[in-house]
Amino acid sequence: MSNKIITRVAPSPTGWLHIGTARTALFNYLFTRQSGGELILRIDDTDRERSTKEFEDNIIESLNWLGIKYDKVFRQSERLDLYKNKLEQLISEDKAYISREAVLKEGDRDSVIRFRNPGQVVIFADTIHNSISFDTTELGDFIIAKDLDTPLYHFASIVDDIDMGITHVIRGEDHISNTPRQILMIEALGGTRPNYTHIPLILAPDKSKLSKRHGAVAITEYAKEGYLPDAMINFMALLGWSPQAKTSTSDGTNEEIFTLANLLEIFGIEGLQKSGAVFNVEKLKWLNKEHLKLLPANDIKKMIVPYLPASRLNDKQIDLLLDLLLERISTIHEVKHLFDSGEFDFLFDSPKPDIDLIKNIAHLPAIMDILKNISEDDFTASKIKEAVWDFATEKGRGEVLGPMRTTLTGKAKSPDPFVVAELLGKSETLDRLDRAGQI
Repeated sequence: MSNKIITRVAPSPTGWLHIGTARTALFNYLFTRQSGGELILRIDDTDRERSTKEFEDNIIESLNWLGIKYDKVFRQSERLDLYKNKLEQLISEDKAYISREAVLKEGDRDSVIRFRNPGQVVIFADTIHNSISFDTTELGDFIIAKDLDTPLYHFASIVDDIDMGITHVIRGEDHISNTPRQILMIEALGGTRPNYTHIPLILAPDKSKLSKRHGAVAITEYAKEGYLPDAMINFMALLGWSPQAKTSTSDGTNEEIFTLANLLEIFGIEGLQKSGAVFNVEKLKWLNKEHLKLLPANDIKKMIVPYLPASRLNDKQIDLLLDLLLERISTIHEVKHLFDSGEFDFLFDSPKPDIDLIKNIAHLPAIMDILKNISEDDFTASKIKEAVWDFATEKGRGEVLGPMRTTLTGKAKSPDPFVVAELLGKSETLDRLDRAGQI
């Protein structure tokens, strides 16, 4: 008998892939890959009326974006003959029967297929919740199919689990109540129980059920908002799991920052928690900001350029802006908001000198004299700071650097004046200082 671990992710294509299902997929992926096992993507499309190709494509696109790779993909709609065969088997063995129903919500349907419940106590082990006991008598003879060609989700799911040799089921704890009836059907079909791990649900900040207004939106929406896949992976991993020992990135900077590759090394299913995991969008933004810092400058530049008024910025200015932007954004999409808000208008339009804002113009002529002695090639933030610093220290940094900054940007708050001067260039910097010195 093979000891190979086989797991499955079984989303239903009746809606977009959201963070809860994506996190379940992540935990399955990490656990399976660590053991060299096999991960199956099973599209549970038994709900024929609500299942669509568009939603299925979204599921696959989202998993690919996150980097969660699976080994095989199945669609339940393509396995109806197998379910029919198993229904016929149970009926022939008197473990299920066709029940004539007087009134059903299905319209003109007058019969269903019910499982003949032996009414026993089912006890099963769970990685997180330990031993769980459930008296199945109260379930009665439950429905497993509308007819031989229309199995219900729970029946199709356990038939697939048996047929695919699923060894471990990792899913949300809301499925705990489904497990006893599934075990009854598994045993009736002669299958082997998988190992169960029911992970905590993701909750809203007020501990209520997570909804769209809290962040339960499609994974693809986070991608559109400029979040990085590694940040989403990092965020989801920390929702209901924590490393058992202090762990850090390769440079030892932060024990909460993980890439998918890091997680494959340190993830342990024993680190899964029992209590509900609270969704915190501010934590997600912080993680995204940290992951942006880990990217090479060229990669960040490629992502940021589409959000810049690129036709008005030269390549040197874009390179200089990267660090400034990274200080101010949590997601790439926020770059557009920064420029739309006018924070960087000083790059394109020279501000009209305002004595009430500048306050002290006494030192501007001296600053100009210092800057004139710096060559065009050496007109960089570091060289400008080096040249101005002693003078600013002598006269009072606030009295020198504040007016310099305000003169160049027309704003009370802005990047430091040395970076601004390099962004503007020598000629424009001197011109603005000159005009302000004459008011």
